[in-house]
Amino acid sequence: MLTTIEQDLSQLFGQAFEANDLSFDFGGTVRCSRPELGDFQCNGAMAAAKQGAGNPFVTAEKVVASLPDNDIVKNIDVVRPGFINVFLHEDYLAEKLTTSSQDNTFGCHENLADTKVMIDFGGPNVAKSMHVGHLRTAIIGDSLQRIFRFKGYNVVSDAHLGDWGTQMGMLIEGLKKRQPDLPYFDKDFTGPYPEESPVTIQDLETIYPEESGLCKTDEEAAEKARQATLELQNGREGYRALWQHFVNVSIATLKRDYGELGVSFDLWKGESDADPFIPKILEELDEKGISIKDQGALIVPFVDDQGEKVMPPLILRKSDGAVMYGTTDLATLYERVYDDHAQIVLYVVDGRQQQHFKQVFAAADLMGMNEKTQYEHTYFGTVNGKDGKPFKTRSGGVMKLHDLIQMAKDEAHKKLAESNFGKDFEDEEKDEIAHKVAISTLKFADLRNFRIKDYIFDLEKFSEFEGKTGPYLLMQVARIKSILRKAADIDAVPGDLLSTSDNEKGLTFKLLEFNSALDKTIEKRAPHFLCEHLYNLAQEFSSFYQKQHILKEPDDAKRASLLQLSSICLKQLEMGLELLGIETLERM
Repeated sequence: MLTTIEQDLSQLFGQAFEANDLSFDFGGTVRCSRPELGDFQCNGAMAAAKQGAGNPFVTAEKVVASLPDNDIVKNIDVVRPGFINVFLHEDYLAEKLTTSSQDNTFGCHENLADTKVMIDFGGPNVAKSMHVGHLRTAIIGDSLQRIFRFKGYNVVSDAHLGDWGTQMGMLIEGLKKRQPDLPYFDKDFTGPYPEESPVTIQDLETIYPEESGLCKTDEEAAEKARQATLELQNGREGYRALWQHFVNVSIATLKRDYGELGVSFDLWKGESDADPFIPKILEELDEKGISIKDQGALIVPFVDDQGEKVMPPLILRKSDGAVMYGTTDLATLYERVYDDHAQIVLYVVDGRQQQHFKQVFAAADLMGMNEKTQYEHTYFGTVNGKDGKPFKTRSGGVMKLHDLIQMAKDEAHKKLAESNFGKDFEDEEKDEIAHKVAISTLKFADLRNFRIKDYIFDLEKFSEFEGKTGPYLLMQVARIKSILRKAADIDAVPGDLLSTSDNEKGLTFKLLEFNSALDKTIEKRAPHFLCEHLYNLAQEFSSFYQKQHILKEPDDAKRASLLQLSSICLKQLEMGLELLGIETLERM
């Protein structure tokens, strides 16, 4: 892993503080907020003064006088009461950027393969098409898996399907009414069961809401659904075979919807995969005295040292013997800790599930799982309409994700036509551009916000080619590619980076901040830090380009250097957008 400018400077100034019998840690440096005063700033002398080091201005002067010989610092100003303002050598900056850009990851990759990170960010239910509520978990989770993997972690992602709850019993009973002669309902049938599914996803999407509504008003229907669920979970062969058809047709549709978003998973496990681990955790909870019986149900109570309740109990098994959602989640975590040997498990799930995960994690802590693994609820806010309420269709229903993507494509076509982008392109290329613009619109609009915040969904605003949007970034990438193509037409190619002049300085500094942006993204599990970096980088290039006539530069070496800087900027923008799951365009 390559060092950052801050690390290089902090090493220098740390040694200088140590030479004055002060802590190395006082040598930390930060970017100067006012570029005219310096490139970087060390404020350790003031911190040292608070710990009895004496006059901070005098301390700062002594520290500067004790700096080791180096090729990094060009000039230093000590400003009262004790600021140390640093200007860097242009040669150092050019060399630093050259070294960074020659690395495939801009120096971000670390040897972290021994740290296994499992990311649960799907959660779609069998028998239901994905809707707008699945948008954030898919987009945020996919970005995090890409970034963690890029950094060097051993990453495994899991869709974690909702395939084991009462909705399965509702589907079984609903199909039984419609096709009672199917062999799955005959207890005496010995098989084999048909390989072809008796239902399509459209059938399931019709059956489920009808049965769900019925079960809310008809207790007999609800009891039949519960009984069918219990028989399924207890291993009834016909129900298991039918359930597998439900899962298979659902996954096929889910892969279509996730595919349109460019999202993929390593595992397509579901709640059902935790079933073999449920007896193990129930036995361990009982042996350790963690679980108790309460009114026929099996629960894990949570109390403080005085025996006072700190939160509602985790219900493991209801009085009728059926396991609960929390039970399967605890069993799933058990599998990830002891079978998968994950060091970090991230649950990218809606913030409205915070109480649920607090209960599951508290039970896991009581079992000692936290000795081996760090598990987190990496939660997020909701996508709201302009009325501030969760985003709906115009008729007030839940919008399917497939329909939302189509809306974004339609808006992209509209915006492209208004902007005259690609007006001479073939229809096939126009469609490809519109698709990528649409996906960039949806993804960047989501990821640019700190994940825990709700945000207002405004498709028209998010698809603009100006401002902090995905299409703006795609346009900047296409612009740089156009510059490099035009340069190639006149036999001008990128060459060695020359010493950085003032015009290139801002862009150089921004490019060298990529590593820090990624580190903060991983630390906070928040891709908006990377989004902010990419947007600022694109703006910095735009400012640089407006001041610098690259193709008209008369000096060949200087022009080659400017083209190299542009090429590095293009590489980092494309790399960063790929980490967000956004595909770029060759031209617009």
